[in-house]
Parts: sequence; structure tokens; C-alpha cells
Amino acid sequence: MAKSANQKLKLLFLAKIFQEKTDDEHYLTMPQIIAELGRYGIEANRKSIYTDLDALELYGMDIVKTRVGPNTYYHLGCREFEVAEVKFLVDAIQASKFISEKKTHTLIKKLEQSISTYDASLLERTVTVSGRVKSMNESVYYTIDEIYNGITNDRCITFRYFSWNVKGEEEFRRDGAYYTAAPWALHFDDEKYYLVAYDMDMKEIRHFRVDKMRDVALTDTKREGKRDFESTKKEKYNSQYFRMFGGKIETVTLKCKNAMANVIVDQFGTEVRMRPVDDEYFTVKVDVAVSEQFLGWVFALGGAVTIAGPDSVKDKMNDALLKCYTEE
Repeated sequence: MAKSANQKLKLLFLAKIFQEKTDDEHYLTMPQIIAELGRYGIEANRKSIYTDLDALELYGMDIVKTRVGPNTYYHLGCREFEVAEVKFLVDAIQASKFISEKKTHTLIKKLEQSISTYDASLLERTVTVSGRVKSMNESVYYTIDEIYNGITNDRCITFRYFSWNVKGEEEFRRDGAYYTAAPWALHFDDEKYYLVAYDMDMKEIRHFRVDKMRDVALTDTKREGKRDFESTKKEKYNSQYFRMFGGKIETVTLKCKNAMANVIVDQFGTEVRMRPVDDEYFTVKVDVAVSEQFLGWVFALGGAVTIAGPDSVKDKMNDALLKCYTEE
């Protein structure tokens, strides 16, 4: 690029230098700023840089000037993202199972651009340790985008849906035929995204793992199933559906040890009424989809939470336990 062309970009390169080369611990003097601009083929003098710094401040950049003896030091103060916020976002990205390993590093690299290179180097040391099971579906981001297009434009989507077989291979359901569904909501549960949609073939609301959807495309078909969707009381997905598995919604009475109060509130919310039984136990009534996942959740609490009623749900738990411990 010719020097004259670079000269026209001086203000942009100056902002880049402050973004990358300075922070609350690292400063630049005026000669250093001039030298950094020179690396981009830009000649500058103090007077023009003073004018540029005023323009950057007017634009909204927090250019901080610190006078120490005869010298003045400059650095970028407040940023759009503080380092602690970027670290928080990095942790969230690393912990997300639906984000592939490759995309994890891509997103983190983009986040690093919002902080100085010095802070980014510290961040780099934390991202090399992963060891988490990550999604293998690179297209999940585009899938989510297409789902939102369907919701926004009130249109159905088509897709193929798969499960993993014992060989670790993708095995498409319905013999690879396309599903046609009306997308109504995306729900995040157990570190996974689920599509809440009206299956146009089955004529019912169903939940689909977004990372198991392939070849998603928007159609011209108008959505159906709004009444069915609203009747599912979408605001209660977290408390009623376990791992987004469906089932008949029933009012279940749970008998719990007092130490389980936090667990109950975390799962069912603060509106539940916990009634003391004695000094050690309380009971609570909750509306849940009685699925194997719900029964498994109760079982995993090791007897600290038990099903007190109704009898039909107690029978389902007994049958599930019998099935687990009985060989065919």
C-alpha cells in the first residue's frame, strides 16, 4: 500500500496502536507513538498526533495522559470489554459443549482483539487447557441463525436429524428424510441448545438437539402450531422438562431432606412452597414432565429426595429401578 494511502488511515492505525499496545499497565510516550505509526508507513509529528488524540477522545476512546516528570505517557483506559469480562466470556465459551474445539479457538481469538496484546497473551495460557467434550458439529452457528430466520419471518424450516450409532457414526433418523418443522423457540439446557418446534408431519410440539440437525434450510411455508406451543407454558421449560425430554405433565410430591432446599430452588425456582415435615424433612409439590430423565434426576440424589406421590409416579420409579437392576 502506498504511503499516501496509509497516511489517510492514520487515525485508524492510531486507534489500533492504542487498542493493542497499551492498557492500564503499559504506556506509550509520544516518540514511541510516532515510531509505531512509522511501522505502518505513516509519518507524523507531535502536533498532528495531538489533534488525532483529541479526535479519538471525541469519538469515545478513553485516552489517558499521565505526566511523570518531564515525560507524558499515554494509554487506553476504559474499553468496551474489561479484561475480567473477556475472561468470563472465554470461560463460558470453553465450558459450552455445543461449541466445537475449532470454533472455540476462533471465538477466543476474536475476543482477544478487544484487549491489549499483553492481556491477550495471559489469556492464551488459559485457553490451551480444555479437556472438555466439545460438539463435533461445526455448522451449529449457522443452524441457529437459520432457526432465528424462521422465527423472525414466521416460516418453517427443513432439516435432517441424526443420532450417534455404536460405531460413533452419524445415523440419520427417518432413513435420512427431511423433517419439516415450525420453529418457535430456542432453549438452552444442560449446556445444549434445543429447538422447540411444531413437527408438521407428527402435528405436535417436539424438541430437537440443535447440534444434531443437519442441512437446515428456510422454506416459504408459514408456521403452524402456535396454540400448541403456547399451551406448553414455555416459561416453565427449565423446571418442568428434564434435559428437554417430554412426558405427561403431572403434579408430583417430593419428600426432601432439608439440605436439598437449594437443589429444589435451583431446579424449580423460588416460587415453590416447601412445607416442613419434621426437623429433618420437607415436602414440595412440583409440576413436571414425568420422563425417565426426571426419574433419573431423583435417583441421582441418592435418597435425599424421594417421590411421595402420586402412586402412579411412584410405580413408574419402581418399574424404572427394577428395569435397571434386572437382566433380560
